[in-house]
Amino acid sequence: MQSDPKKLLKKHAKLVHSDMLKVTSHVQRHEGEWIINTLMIDGYEVPFNYKRKKQYKNLTGQRVNLTYYPAIKMVAGIEFEVMNVVRIKIA
Repeated sequence: MQSDPKKLLKKHAKLVHSDMLKVTSHVQRHEGEWIINTLMIDGYEVPFNYKRKKQYKNLTGQRVNLTYYPAIKMVAGIEFEVMNVVRIKIA
């Protein structure tokens, strides 16, 4: 996978890249063989989601650089806006 955000943004028009975002909450939960990570970012009301095979260190209070795209998630028949993270790096 390409890790350079500029190349990713050029290739995929819907991606957004943000630097130095402060993580206010980080929750990890198991879903099958994956661990779903949900971040809440200071100044945003939308959760940022990504999945990993292994547990990750808690990012609460950290500053991160994120590359993500908006998506809609259905929960109990209700639509929720989420941001799917394709790249995360501690700033």
